[in-house]
Amino acid sequence: MKIVFLGTNGWYDTGTGNTLCTLIETESEFIILDAGNGFYKIDGYIREEKPVYLFLSHFHLDHVIGLHTLGKVDLSQGIDIFGPKGINNFFDSVINRPYTIPVRQLKTGIRINELGKGSRLPLDVEYRKLEHSSTCYGYRFTLTDKIISYCPDTGVCKNLFYLAKDSDLLIAECSYKSGMEDRNWPHLNPENAARVANESGAKKLALTHFDASLYLTSRDREIAESQAQRIFKNTFAAADGQEVIL
Repeated sequence: MKIVFLGTNGWYDTGTGNTLCTLIETESEFIILDAGNGFYKIDGYIREEKPVYLFLSHFHLDHVIGLHTLGKVDLSQGIDIFGPKGINNFFDSVINRPYTIPVRQLKTGIRINELGKGSRLPLDVEYRKLEHSSTCYGYRFTLTDKIISYCPDTGVCKNLFYLAKDSDLLIAECSYKSGMEDRNWPHLNPENAARVANESGAKKLALTHFDASLYLTSRDREIAESQAQRIFKNTFAAADGQEVIL
């Protein structure tokens, strides 16, 4: 199984990276986690006719703005898209004129699925609400006997530990720098993320979603990585284009 970090910034693009998007490739499928500006790169990686699933955590622009590039994507198998309540209204409003090509004109067929009680999911995946300023889901995938936990945009909360428990790879946001916290705008700093990984029994921690206004250089990310490693040694700061094999 291969994980590719296509976008690792939070908030906006900089020379350090695009906004958030991560691709998982297994023998059976492609899974895309969020659709920030890194999303435009997916057609450079999806070159087999395996099912494609996109899981959106929430509708803040740095997690969905890349969807306007759907117009250049041409996948015969289409894309199944999952997300929180309101996802249908989001696509009707934003993936439409006057902002971009309307859904009905896309080359790639998309099938939109609102997550809720009784949702049928094509994968072994759980989702839980995280602590954020709007409804935001984290996901826990069991894929070929490996657990990948994806926890963007959250403060420390019970569901974060639930999703991260015993994961082979915990992909966690790291918006804040060391020591920073704000209960009115919940996010993680390096120490928060590392403690969650340590206490939940995760095997590896990937830091991503670095706030572009705080993490101005790659060196800033390296410092965050070192700070997290003091608590949880098997931590790395993800970078655009980086690949991990599980």
